[in-house]
Amino acid sequence: MVFRHEEKCVISASDKRAVESRLQAVARPDPHAAGGSYRIRSLYFENPRDKALREKTDGVNRREKFRIRYYNGDPSVIRLEKKSKINGLGHKSQARLDSSQVRELLAGRILWMAKSEETLIRELYLKMCGEGLAPKVIVDYQREPYVFPAGNVRVTLDYNIRMSLCCMDFLKADCLTLPASQEIVLEIKWDTFLPDIIRDAVALENGRVSAFSKYALCRMYG
Repeated sequence: MVFRHEEKCVISASDKRAVESRLQAVARPDPHAAGGSYRIRSLYFENPRDKALREKTDGVNRREKFRIRYYNGDPSVIRLEKKSKINGLGHKSQARLDSSQVRELLAGRILWMAKSEETLIRELYLKMCGEGLAPKVIVDYQREPYVFPAGNVRVTLDYNIRMSLCCMDFLKADCLTLPASQEIVLEIKWDTFLPDIIRDAVALENGRVSAFSKYALCRMYG
C-alpha cells in the first residue's frame, strides 16, 4: 500500500491566476482534462454517528471515508473509492461500478455487493450492514489538474463547489445542486519528495497549509 503526501491551501482568485501561470510554465495539464479542467461529482457515505465527519474535524490520526465518483456528467465510468489517512499521509483504493449497480445501491438493494469479486465493494457492503454506512451528500466541483513526473506530483485547483442532500439524484446530470462555497482550494500531492520547481510554483506569500475538506464543508448544510 503506497501512501502519498498531501497539502491543501485555500487561496484567492488572484492567487489562482498566479499559480496557474507558473504551473503552465513548468508542469503539464493532466491529459484527462479536456479543455484544461473537468467536473467531479462525488457521493459520500456516512454512518448515523457522523463518524467520518467527526474524525475529520477532530483531526483523528487514522481515518477513512468512502465515496462514489464520476466525471463531467458521464456515468459510464464510475469509481468506488476509499480514502485512508494515517499520520498525515493519504492512500486511495478504487473499484469500478456500473450505473445499474449504483442505482441498486442507492435504492438500498445491496445483497449483490456481498458476492462481488472486488474486495473494496465487499468491504463497503460489510460496513453498510455492520456500521450503518449510507449515502449522505453529493459534492460537485470543477478541477484544474497539473502533473509533474519527478516525485509523481499532482497539483489541482478546485473551485465552484456545490452540494446536494438528494442522494438518489446522484446519476442525474441535471441534479439540482446548491452553491456551498466560493473558496478555491489548491492541493498538492506527491510520493517521496516534492521537487523545488513545483514547490516554488505553488508558493504564495499569504498561503498556509489547511485541513480544508469539501465533504466537511458541504455537511454544514445537513
